[in-house]
Amino acid sequence: MTNAMNEISTRRLFMRNTGMAALSAGGILMLAGKDASAASQGDMASDVGILNVALGLEHEGINAYTLGAKSGLLQPAVLDIAVKFQSDHKVHRDALINTIRSLGGAPVEEKTLDEYAKSLNASTLKTQADVLKLALQLELGAANAYLGVIPSFKDINLSKISARLAADEVSHWTILNNALGMALPKPLNFGA
Repeated sequence: MTNAMNEISTRRLFMRNTGMAALSAGGILMLAGKDASAASQGDMASDVGILNVALGLEHEGINAYTLGAKSGLLQPAVLDIAVKFQSDHKVHRDALINTIRSLGGAPVEEKTLDEYAKSLNASTLKTQADVLKLALQLELGAANAYLGVIPSFKDINLSKISARLAADEVSHWTILNNALGMALPKPLNFGA
């Protein structure tokens, strides 16, 4: 599971929650008073690459929550939270797809549920706590990746959105951490 978690932490790069649902790339650029054509082609290609990694991570998050929900291990209240978090990931997936396309890129394709099950070692999930710990690790990896990628964007508006999405990942992490009865994090825990 360590290799899968390292891969997840490395890949969990960009977009996540908050108000991204209705924003296209043009909408993101307009938020900062820029015309969508203002960014250079090279900058857009670089940003599209980062966004595609983020999209892959959102696909993974959606499928991880699907695996958890289908496991039969989650109590009803916990299942409701998992479904809500999965819904958030779907909003981000859709926003990323729209943003990538509006920047002229091709969105990365989702893998099969079986491929995600294998890469996430879903066969090792035996209890509700196991499912929550996996989700906790994914959310922490996402938060750290979104924070880490902020300086990489050529378009500052995407950096701002990345920070907002990192905040959402931290929110998910906090709820999962609380559900597991774990201690609160130390200061400066995220983005390290």
